[in-house]
Amino acid sequence: MTRSSALPFDLSGIHLEPGQGLARQLYQALRERILDGRLASGTRLPASRELAALLNISRNTVTRALDQLYAEGYVAGRVGDGTYVADLPHSRPAAAITAEADSPALQLLLRHHLATPAKGAPRAFRIGVPAFDLFPFETWARLQARFWRKPSPARLGYGDPAGDLQLRELIAAYLRNSRGLTCEAQQVLITCGSQQAISLCAQLLVQPGARVALENPGYRAAGHAFAVAGAQLCGIAVDGEGMDIDALQRLNDCQLAYVTPAHQYPTGVTLSLPRRLALLEWAKRVNGWIIEDDYDGEYRYRGTPLAPLAALDEQQRVIYIGTFGKLAFPALRLGYLVLPPALAESFARRQALEMRHSEVGTQAVMAEFIAAGYFQRHVRRMRQAARSRRDTLLAAWPAMIPGCSSLPAVDAGLHLSIKVESLARERELITAARTAGIEMNPLSDYWLPGSETAEDARAGLVLGFAAVPEAQIVEAVQRLRLAWKL
Repeated sequence: MTRSSALPFDLSGIHLEPGQGLARQLYQALRERILDGRLASGTRLPASRELAALLNISRNTVTRALDQLYAEGYVAGRVGDGTYVADLPHSRPAAAITAEADSPALQLLLRHHLATPAKGAPRAFRIGVPAFDLFPFETWARLQARFWRKPSPARLGYGDPAGDLQLRELIAAYLRNSRGLTCEAQQVLITCGSQQAISLCAQLLVQPGARVALENPGYRAAGHAFAVAGAQLCGIAVDGEGMDIDALQRLNDCQLAYVTPAHQYPTGVTLSLPRRLALLEWAKRVNGWIIEDDYDGEYRYRGTPLAPLAALDEQQRVIYIGTFGKLAFPALRLGYLVLPPALAESFARRQALEMRHSEVGTQAVMAEFIAAGYFQRHVRRMRQAARSRRDTLLAAWPAMIPGCSSLPAVDAGLHLSIKVESLARERELITAARTAGIEMNPLSDYWLPGSETAEDARAGLVLGFAAVPEAQIVEAVQRLRLAWKL
């Protein structure tokens, strides 16, 4: 080791806070300086007594910090010969590392990632948030406490990567009884929300360069997951009956389509029955797969919820995605896939590689929540609340807003979409709303890059109506009137 006792030892910037573990703070400060090169290899450190005096701390504190540095190999020395910074291969400047670390995968992720979610308590008119102010937290806490008070040892080890069997059985029974979807527990895979379910589909069903058909405008987070898996994204236009299946039929070399048929995201239209049948026929013809994202299918305000597309599937070509996030609250991170039998085992194996299995406590509590009847009551309550909040918005909304279409009929879901005459008008309305503390999303953000649709035809407003109670909806509309000078 090269000795450089003449090298200066700079203590500037080392500030130790009493009561916060002085030895640990000193160790971290010295390690940081060694790693970034401020303390070069071979630099002789002051003796422990001298260093203690310079920092006005005890010698024992310095000794503990130096012992940790010795143990981890940052410093070395001999008795009576002092302590020196060890010879270490110092890193190059961060900028050089960053440039070389920009692999194609990282570059792809830079272009396809999720935006930072809105922070804080829900406000009008936040998208994707249900009325979780109505969730029975006391009941949930009681069930959770009961589970963890004396959990079964069988549930504390490594679990089935497909998820808790009791919960999967209850989900299958719920879908059979309330949604008309015939399935068995063996087809159900528990996920950490619908986004992870989409990501699993992308990882297992997409080959680099393969075409994936997406609704356009559509759920961009799904597009990002497919793009990161190497897919070529192909936007298919959406009209008043949902995805244009004729356009899909004309798309060559495509065997995977992602759709939101019950309540298209973000336009809110429902895929018509003729198009549902045509979509299933397309999957049969091309030997392809349909990913059905039923993110808010329980919210239907005329009649009963529509049967999922998967309920019409006789060829086992539909992969169904469900989530508890739109019925409970997003932070629950609990969703599921209903898979064709031919795919169930492969998806479970892939799940095991990524995260072994989903967290067991939440699954067990949700299973009890469903089995005891709380879930079904909560679904009814949430549907009634969403209907009431929708009605309040429809009644309070201004009859005429320059440059905007009138409100559409809202028969399903937790949000609505309003067309706007131009991108300039869209930006003007969104900016004024946000200045007034009102959240809403521009419809133009939901289109795929390079879409053929004229830019002004993409403009619109997307509003969620379920996040806050009726009084806050009325108050928010009043503030919008002032902000928009109506």
